[in-house]
Amino acid sequence: MKVAVFDLDGTITRSDTLWPYLRGWVRRTRRGGFWRRAVAAAARFLLDRDRGRLKFELIRAAMGGATRAEVAAWTTEFVAGLGPADLCPGALDAIARHRAAGDRLVLLSASVDLYVPDIGRRLAFDETICTGVAWRDGRLDGALVTENRRGAEKRRCVEALRARHPGAPIAAYGNARSDFDHLAVVDAPVLVNGGAGLRREAGNRGFRVEEWRNKSTAAPVQSA
Repeated sequence: MKVAVFDLDGTITRSDTLWPYLRGWVRRTRRGGFWRRAVAAAARFLLDRDRGRLKFELIRAAMGGATRAEVAAWTTEFVAGLGPADLCPGALDAIARHRAAGDRLVLLSASVDLYVPDIGRRLAFDETICTGVAWRDGRLDGALVTENRRGAEKRRCVEALRARHPGAPIAAYGNARSDFDHLAVVDAPVLVNGGAGLRREAGNRGFRVEEWRNKSTAAPVQSA
């Protein structure tokens, strides 16, 4: 058995998922004051570059105080609405090939547990690891209750997977330079959907490079 670790945003999906999720909620609920608070959060991010804080502030601005039932209803609608315009066909092919080979599928994302586990279930992943958010008395608080699953934290998660599955080769797929941290420690690293500069850097590091957005061009699953 191989462990196959997939990033979500820009790897399985064509782009980010958190912003469309929050924007859709704001439109659905006509949440007042969101855009002013979002602009303020973005301005702070330009100063401190704290992605975890930015994520928390946007979630709280958009959805703070929502009940679990309200969030669950929106999540179901959002995940069901992800279609060909949102999902990379090459990613779906790679997931299917790993599943057919009997590999363990792990979705590893910096996006949040409001909806990422539902995407994992829709795509029949065996396990989902993502950024957790807080609830208070049955209502969404939005503060992060885990590390932001990005960069070095993704590498730590992959190392924990290796400890849980000793001897199992690990393949990993990511689309951004921040994914290089964990791609560097797996047996079969693959950069997907990267720009020219990122592809060159990945090639220099010995990563395989693939394009998944426009058509099914993913290479056959290989032994790590």
